[in-house]
Amino acid sequence: MQRLKQVNLQEISKIAVLISVLITLPLTLTLFKSVWLSDELFSKDLFNDLVLKLLFFFIFSWTTLQFNTNWIYNIRSKKKWIDLGIRFLANLIILFTSTSIFSYIYPYFVEKTISDREAGFVIFIFIVVHIIILFISRILRLQIIQRENILENEYLKQQNLENELTALKNQINPHFLFNSLNSLNYLIRDNKEATMFVKKLSFMYRYILQSGDRDLVQLKDELKFLESYIYLIKTRYRDRFQTEINIDEKYLERKIPPLALQLLVENAVKHNEISETNPLKVIIYSENESIYVENKLRIRTTLAEGTGNGLLNLYKRYYMIRKQQIVIDRKNEFFRVKLPLNKML
Repeated sequence: MQRLKQVNLQEISKIAVLISVLITLPLTLTLFKSVWLSDELFSKDLFNDLVLKLLFFFIFSWTTLQFNTNWIYNIRSKKKWIDLGIRFLANLIILFTSTSIFSYIYPYFVEKTISDREAGFVIFIFIVVHIIILFISRILRLQIIQRENILENEYLKQQNLENELTALKNQINPHFLFNSLNSLNYLIRDNKEATMFVKKLSFMYRYILQSGDRDLVQLKDELKFLESYIYLIKTRYRDRFQTEINIDEKYLERKIPPLALQLLVENAVKHNEISETNPLKVIIYSENESIYVENKLRIRTTLAEGTGNGLLNLYKRYYMIRKQQIVIDRKNEFFRVKLPLNKML
């Protein structure tokens, strides 16, 4: 059985002090009034009465709060009616014992016997205070349950985000494998070029496997991976595909999600016309704490096969990992994606 979190003892003590002060407030005001008017009106019995009630109601309040917020939950039964019975009986014992002890010790402190009428009033006060404390105890326990539910929901939310991130990563590999094998068809008859192609391909898959367990990689490693990917693309498209990369060295140690740049280049190849008359040029550069990947728009009339979720996946991954949003800009016949590189908080 899972152990419930305890209500803070300091919080219980503060509430017990507040209850005892409020209960004895009329008596406290009477005592101050007697002192203010005349020393002769000051009564030692009145002072003892105040001290006794302050201490006794503090102990009574603290014990009742502690029992109903913490202790009772350590002896829970599988049957609810048993729990209710134990709680009801225990509270009756606390109430009866407290009133009995108070009635017994009161004459020794105040040097005054309690009449039947006063005894009835004392019992009434204890019952009212006890009911109030039961309500407060329930509120304290509900606050604990609410806090635990919030923490549990946050934990589950984080787990879902991590699972979703893993799923998004896994969507990249099959599509990438399909494109690579498709390019390999062009190299069957050229052994030298095929050897280099396979070498680059092996490096890329090794990189994918190594970065699979990491949420972020250094930009310099991502650029090295991108270099191999560009080689594969140029093997297929030759001079019809061109790249221009200008990255400031001060950003090379910054980190981005793995395969982010490759996905953007792949997206440009997938959605734009590539021909002798209209070669595709992808420009990658750094500026103002960001990486930009842009190309001139020449939308294909027939799109290549795919899920169409590449940019959406990248957007989600970037936000989940870096807590930053990529910016997609489409204007003046250019398509540009901005990847923030500023250091995470």
